[in-house]
Amino acid sequence: MATSVSLQKVVKRYGALEVVHGVDLEIKPGEFVVFVGPSGCGKSTLLRMIAGLEPISGGNLLLDGERMNDVPSSKRGIAMVFQSYALYPHMSVYKNLAFGLETAGMKKHEIEPRVQRAADILRIGPLLQRKPKALSGGQRQRVAIGRAIVREPNIFLFDEPLSNLDAELRVQMRVEIAKLHQSLGNTMIYVTHDQIEAMTMADTIVVLNSGRIEQVGAPLELYNNPKNKFVAGFIGSPRMNFIESHFVSTGAETAIEINGRNVPLQRQVTTAKPGDKVTFGARPEHLTVQPRGVALGEAHVDLVEHLGGQTILYVSMQDGQALALVLEDQQPVKAGDKVGIHIDPERCHLFGADGNVL
Repeated sequence: MATSVSLQKVVKRYGALEVVHGVDLEIKPGEFVVFVGPSGCGKSTLLRMIAGLEPISGGNLLLDGERMNDVPSSKRGIAMVFQSYALYPHMSVYKNLAFGLETAGMKKHEIEPRVQRAADILRIGPLLQRKPKALSGGQRQRVAIGRAIVREPNIFLFDEPLSNLDAELRVQMRVEIAKLHQSLGNTMIYVTHDQIEAMTMADTIVVLNSGRIEQVGAPLELYNNPKNKFVAGFIGSPRMNFIESHFVSTGAETAIEINGRNVPLQRQVTTAKPGDKVTFGARPEHLTVQPRGVALGEAHVDLVEHLGGQTILYVSMQDGQALALVLEDQQPVKAGDKVGIHIDPERCHLFGADGNVL
């Protein structure tokens, strides 16, 4: 059974130091929510407060409308998967899966079907008699997830569970966890600093920064319509390009100055006036060296990465500002070349001096 989660003005303090500042968040039953942000933003602390591993300093945590601030972790219907697998090395996979249920007083005939179901879901049935030292990293992580599944919780919490895996295994496990959510339908809250994990797995992304929520939304909503420069720069890889500039005119058509030239952006902005400092934002895949859209000026190619299906250019504009471009297919460009940079004016972003979108 999936459970709703409500955070109401939740605060976390360590002594006089406040690290989570009045977070409000609603998570629907069965939703896959990813907390993402840089190290120290408060995402793991928030997760641990939901789990009952950290006391809440202020505000309320509600599960299905019931206040849980003072309810012990074991009574919240939650199972947590940590970054470290934390498997018992002397126990078989079966015993690792069953141990928590045994200590809770469940009978053998109740435990066996739960363990078998988890093993079937995660395809670890042939591994049940092995010890953890005989497993690969991906297999160990499956066992750690299985240990959560056998508890049949209402909410799964994941605290950076893929951080210890290599790149290929991370991709495989992302798919496995997404499939797990589809098959179980439980509410899942997942913490990561990797925005690619967030973009590929989440129903909803919560972007955190310095203990505050910057924006909440579906992955493509955050990608296409970031509320501020922080979200724009954090979501997307390579990150969004930023060019410091200023308004030249406003009205029916807005122009900004880049590389000593006026660049019309074909949009109306009423919240700024000529001379105001602005930041021009463009995603690498929305820039091109083809003569279409609006010309931003000439640039020097500093580095080329040939990835086969894509070519990534790192260039410097005439004023020294650096840009990254993602071009489709294999491009005949090399370091030292001069290229003209263009963008579709409908695909650009503008941010004010306060960092908020204009």
